Amino acid sequence: MDWPDVRYAARMLRNSPVFAATVVVTIALAIGASTAIFSVASAVLLRPLPYKDPDRLVLTFGEFRKRSVTDWPFSNANFIDLRNGAKTMFEDFGAVFTSRSILRKEDGTPEQVGIATVTPNFFRLLGARIAFGRDFMEADAQPAQRQPTVAILSYDYWQRRYGGNPAILGHNTTNGAQIVGVLAPGLELFFPPSFVVERAPYIWTAGRLNYDSALRSNVRLRVIGRLKDGATLERAQAEAEAVAAEIRRNDGLHETAGFHIRVEPMQRYLVAEVRPVILSLMGAVIFLLLIACANVANLLLVRASLRERELAMRAALGASRWRLVRQVLAEALLLSGLGTLLGLGLASFGIRQLLVIAPANLPRLESIAIDPLVLGFTALAGLAAAAIFGMAPAWRAAQPNLMRFLSAAGRTPGLGGGRILRNSVVIAEVALSFVLLIGSGLMFRSFLALQRTDPGYDPRGVLTFLLLGGRGGDEPQRAASMRETQARLRTLPGVESVTASSPFPLAGAFYSIRWGTEEALADPTKFQAVEPQTVLPGYFETLRTPLIAGRTFTDADNALERNVVIVDQSLAAKAFPNQSAVGKRILIRIRTREPEWVEVIGVVAHQRTTSLAEAGREQIYFTDGFLGHGQAARWAIRAAGDPAKLAGPVRVEIARSDPHILIAEMQPMETLVERAQAKTRFSLLLIGVFAAVAALLAGVGLYGVLSTVVRQRTAEIGVRMALGATPASIFNLVVGYGLRLSAAGIAAGLLAAFGLTRLITSMLVGVRATDPVTFAAMAVFFFVIAAVASWLPARRAAGLDPRAALGTC
Repeated sequence: MDWPDVRYAARMLRNSPVFAATVVVTIALAIGASTAIFSVASAVLLRPLPYKDPDRLVLTFGEFRKRSVTDWPFSNANFIDLRNGAKTMFEDFGAVFTSRSILRKEDGTPEQVGIATVTPNFFRLLGARIAFGRDFMEADAQPAQRQPTVAILSYDYWQRRYGGNPAILGHNTTNGAQIVGVLAPGLELFFPPSFVVERAPYIWTAGRLNYDSALRSNVRLRVIGRLKDGATLERAQAEAEAVAAEIRRNDGLHETAGFHIRVEPMQRYLVAEVRPVILSLMGAVIFLLLIACANVANLLLVRASLRERELAMRAALGASRWRLVRQVLAEALLLSGLGTLLGLGLASFGIRQLLVIAPANLPRLESIAIDPLVLGFTALAGLAAAAIFGMAPAWRAAQPNLMRFLSAAGRTPGLGGGRILRNSVVIAEVALSFVLLIGSGLMFRSFLALQRTDPGYDPRGVLTFLLLGGRGGDEPQRAASMRETQARLRTLPGVESVTASSPFPLAGAFYSIRWGTEEALADPTKFQAVEPQTVLPGYFETLRTPLIAGRTFTDADNALERNVVIVDQSLAAKAFPNQSAVGKRILIRIRTREPEWVEVIGVVAHQRTTSLAEAGREQIYFTDGFLGHGQAARWAIRAAGDPAKLAGPVRVEIARSDPHILIAEMQPMETLVERAQAKTRFSLLLIGVFAAVAALLAGVGLYGVLSTVVRQRTAEIGVRMALGATPASIFNLVVGYGLRLSAAGIAAGLLAAFGLTRLITSMLVGVRATDPVTFAAMAVFFFVIAAVASWLPARRAAGLDPRAALGTC
């Protein structure tokens, strides 16, 4: 293929602007969608983590398998046992836990700061650099040392808070930690969102690892391990399990709970939750690209048929087959190139929109961009598209038949050949489009199921926010401060009720504690896991969680000595089947190492606290006073009107109550619900858009084939009408032909969909991947599309004048 072929192709396309524009836009839509989704896959799934030798990094978790507890953090003792006992396959282990604290600026104003406490080797484990100053040393973590806690600042915090002043080394932060260094820019912590780990802490401190076997249940450390060069995951897992077995032998609680240690490749585990979504979207855009190629191939086949006179004459004058093929392929490459360039522009726009609607659990969102790898994918996609849709017309061009053209009678020249090929392409196009429609239908039903799910609370009209810091003080002072804050907020106009909770539904990390009935005293393996929640009186009334039996908390219950709890209906049914739980006692372990008895005073509806798609674990509720006042940090206000209008008055009232309190994350509770629906909404929107474009392209392809058939069979239609055929029968003939093609495509699509939709099972909510209602509804919907696509050619055929049609013979 040379420059004259390209110039000739450009001249031919310039003479057919509508055809060229249709093809370029079709390819651009498919290439743009493919590029945008691949940019997400590249940033999230393919790009290595920004650490040293990231393929050797693993995340390590505890598990209590007898209580169905997974992804459990480590205690100091368990971490030290793992670090000391797993040295054959592992090069090193590091640990981190993060929190948020309120620090005071020089002017006394509060500032919320993310703080990470790490093992001294943590930065070396990840390959992070120190900009200046020094790294942590092992001596910084020794419990016996009487030196102050040492801290390393993040580069951004050092610039913003201290103006980039290097003289800050040796000085203390306002929480008393001595600054010994500043990190180089760019270090971030990547953990699954459910772990609630600060991604970019401002202050890093060296944690003092005090080995206390009695505190093995005091867990907080998230552990990262580095495998030795050549170590396999299987052998590393076996070594970690040997450590877990030793811990079980030495600790009865870990033995009865079935403690194990799990090792997961860090990058793979970080994207485990979003991988099915991204791969499904990649599959959808590949389908869309194939559909676009099929559509363009049909257009080019018709175009090649119309040019058969030209190609046959050129062959008769000595043009080689390769010469003819080159010209057709040059046209395909030129169309694909223009479509690819326009597709890049659409992809750039699409990426910006993806960043707006993407779910929060999509890691490394900010790094999604059109980088060299994405450009390479786009170029390959453009070349592949040109090869796919250019192959069929090139094959036709390689077989010019001058005699067939000259002997053609009763039909438009050149359109007689290639019918089977064009029909096959349309059937394939319909089948691919139908699979996408099935996927979008399943996602739509999942979204409806999420909308109909009763979460156990009413988020409408509720304003939520975090209160951080405050006066502190002893227990009576904290209790008085909580009561004062609640009373002040209740006096605001439009406020119906006020409460606080920790954690809060859809807004925090939920952990588990153990509970049991009397049989657990004799057999500790009978203890089970439950999610605890600390609440202020009025919590269930504010969130409108239905009370099923008994009563809710009163102010008198909000005290340390009141051993009363409220459980949800799931725990009540499990603990006391076929009887009332009110007035019964259960064992829980939350304040002390040994379980204690508490009395159930009420049963409430189950709340969906971490996901709307899954019911989650059973729940138990304690008063704030039971665990020590001030535990409930996230507040909720039910308003008579728009809760957002209370934001200003709440801030003013809190400042009057205590100017040292910092308010964070103020938002309506409905925002939390929308975020919980984000993953399903994201998948529905994108697959729905792809399916709509695919259905449109399939409809256009069907229309193109039927239009060609009408032109090809004009003389035959004239003969039929001359012999008495009515316009209605001609109309039905053409529509029936289109519906038969569609039926063949839908049948093929059904077979494909039964297998392929199983791949998105993890994304579905309340509907099976082979849901017959969705399959039937999409089949009917596509038949409607086919009928509309068939209507115009059929109408044109039914309106032919028999004399004019016979004149073509």
